[in-house]
Amino acid sequence: MKKTAGIAILTLLAGLGIGATYLVQINTTARIEAQRQIIANRTLLDVLPAGQYDNQPLAQSVVAAPVVLPHSTLLNGYLATRGGQPTAVLLRSQALGYEGSIELLVAIDPTGRLLGVKTLRQSETPGLGAAIAGWPNSWLQMFQGKTRQAPTDEGWALKKDQGQFDQLAGATVTSRAVLEAVHDALRYFDEHTVQLTGAIEHD
Repeated sequence: MKKTAGIAILTLLAGLGIGATYLVQINTTARIEAQRQIIANRTLLDVLPAGQYDNQPLAQSVVAAPVVLPHSTLLNGYLATRGGQPTAVLLRSQALGYEGSIELLVAIDPTGRLLGVKTLRQSETPGLGAAIAGWPNSWLQMFQGKTRQAPTDEGWALKKDQGQFDQLAGATVTSRAVLEAVHDALRYFDEHTVQLTGAIEHD
């Protein structure tokens, strides 16, 4: 009888130990995943100035499905807010470069001014088009502060195409693809501001 009781106690203790280990593992895995997501979000959102938002922009989608634009495809979009007011729209865009697709994140403030552009994925030629990668990126910084109207639509082109923008040395196709994708994003924002920001349209 004592032997049976001892076995039962050992079995119970073993079960409790396994259960405790399982719970610890679940909690640890959940914390690790949460930390990984925070880091991923921070990496994605570092295109926004510090203090620009207090919500979780990536959880607030404003583009339901991919949208084909003249020179790129809008994959999705997110809204950043602070104190419940829109502070930026993040448009995730894909364009065709020299070696393959280029994925960009374009941040635009509610007035239509570019806050920043970041390359998320690219497979361009090392030493040439691949210079669009990395953060911060001096070439992409030239877009900051620009709007759809400034420069004009005609100005949104490389200088060699009679526009106003310099290109990456030796990477005309890459430069043109990025430039046109950014212009597409600005044009889309300009035409869908109310939908994207929830703002009241003014005359």
